Amino acid sequence: MEELIQKALLSSNKVSKNSLIEKIIPVGGGCIHKAWCILFQNGKKVFAKSNHIDNNNMFKFERECLLVLKRFADESYICVPEPLDLKIYQNTSILFLEWIDLKQSQQNLLGKGLALLHKSSSEWGQKKFGWEEEGFIGSNTQRKGYDSNWGKFFVNYRLRPQLIKAKKWGVRVDDFEDILLYLSSYLNDHHPSISIVHGDLWSGNCGNTKNGLGTLFDPASYWADREVDISMTRLFGGFNRDFYKGYEEIWPLDNFSKERTDIYNLYHLLNHANMFGGSYKDNSLKILKDLRSRV
Repeated sequence: MEELIQKALLSSNKVSKNSLIEKIIPVGGGCIHKAWCILFQNGKKVFAKSNHIDNNNMFKFERECLLVLKRFADESYICVPEPLDLKIYQNTSILFLEWIDLKQSQQNLLGKGLALLHKSSSEWGQKKFGWEEEGFIGSNTQRKGYDSNWGKFFVNYRLRPQLIKAKKWGVRVDDFEDILLYLSSYLNDHHPSISIVHGDLWSGNCGNTKNGLGTLFDPASYWADREVDISMTRLFGGFNRDFYKGYEEIWPLDNFSKERTDIYNLYHLLNHANMFGGSYKDNSLKILKDLRSRV
């Protein structure tokens, strides 16, 4: 694999800048792609992800998400890695990204940076919720398309496709049509601003740089209610008081935001249930049962 990366770099002046490679080191942490640190003789580092060519669309989607996040990110608070190049060599697809040194530190700037990203993108003038191309959430697809009605969008482009996939472990979409109809109306009455969101914001997809700034990576972005990001930060933990305080200082959430947390996290729980099974199935069904009591 190291040899393939070296050969791919020969055709990418965007990455190598004519400097010779000193070594390529495998990096752990990912469950879908293989990851690498490329160290050049001039001291520069580059991050690389590799996968079979059949998964090239996953890298295309990630690149586009990072570019959009970077456009709206305030670099005084938050750092989004720059996509450097996407190359195909033989049967392998390789995404090259700016290397970011991570360090454990306070999450205040991460919270402020996320709020500023949400706020600045909401002021850009996007008219509809959604995303132009088919995306990915983990290894599952994330449906493309737009809708000006937030409730309809979240139900038809996020929840319903996951419920359809859940047929393989015994879920029947017809059994939950009353809940989907309720959620469509309920979420639309919320009238959220349209913001760009990270889309898969658990603690493994963000952090802090060695300079103390927040950083976002591995996105599954689309135009959405900003609360989908905040809700997911509460799903698996890893975000502290400083993060939420920083966010609220920039753009406070409304008093009813926590009532929507389980609704938004149902999307991720269903996705995890469809990918991994186990307790995610039980947790998904529990939320659906709880939501039925609201109908």
